[in-house]
Amino acid sequence: MAAAPGPAPGDASDALPPLLETRRGRAGAMKLTRKAVLARAKAAELDSVRKLNCWGSFLTDISICRELPNIEVITFSVNSIFSLEPMSQCQNLSELYLRKNRIPSLNELFHLKNLPRLRVLWLSENPCCGPDPHRYRMTVLRNLPNLQKLDNQAVTEEELSQALVDGEEITAPPAKRNLENGCPEANESSTTECTTEPKNEHLNFTLEETNKIREQLGMKPVPRDKFSSFSPRETDGSRKKRNNILNAILLLMKELDTEGLEIIHQTVGKRLQALQKKELQEER
Repeated sequence: MAAAPGPAPGDASDALPPLLETRRGRAGAMKLTRKAVLARAKAAELDSVRKLNCWGSFLTDISICRELPNIEVITFSVNSIFSLEPMSQCQNLSELYLRKNRIPSLNELFHLKNLPRLRVLWLSENPCCGPDPHRYRMTVLRNLPNLQKLDNQAVTEEELSQALVDGEEITAPPAKRNLENGCPEANESSTTECTTEPKNEHLNFTLEETNKIREQLGMKPVPRDKFSSFSPRETDGSRKKRNNILNAILLLMKELDTEGLEIIHQTVGKRLQALQKKELQEER
């Protein structure tokens, strides 16, 4: 991921291009902007963008993808994306990372069926995966037989053959969505009900922690009214929260490039120094 230049002191909101903009009339809706795409990809024009990483950015609207004809790698993991339709025209797309979003139905795979170069797809931890992992994997492979890796697991010839028997063929796109609330107007295959407010249960961070991470990655802070904080409900809540944060960081690191890892390294170093200083002060 190519990080934008760091903000000037006291001017964080103006120094960086907006990653998101709030869509009027829709609670919690966040739209990926053209300016943000160009900044992330360090590109001058949309048709020159080859890679785009917007991990954990509260995205719901990725319609800008319709204007990325030459995109090859997209990372949208840990967002609130509902539809794959905006990527249906990305003919050069070879890798697509969508883990932990809000894809409601496997019918959304219809939008990926005509992408000839798609070889890697990560779709796990979406509502569309349902309770039966075998049926889910077989259905994905039946409709996207050119995949070489699904959910970080290599695809075998045996699986492709079995998918013709156990997988469900998707022959039509899903029902159109109501753009006012982000929900399907009608979708029989959806495994969960769609509500207006996004369920960001995978974002178990405090507002301060989230905005610190976003600042280091060159992203705008999240407004308080758009953030749902984590509230421990059991005695081991702190441990559970820590484990969730560690898992999120480790998964994120796999998707970072050298520049992104350097930012993380510097941030960790500063954080360790601050903690060590605090411990020394408490011992005195």
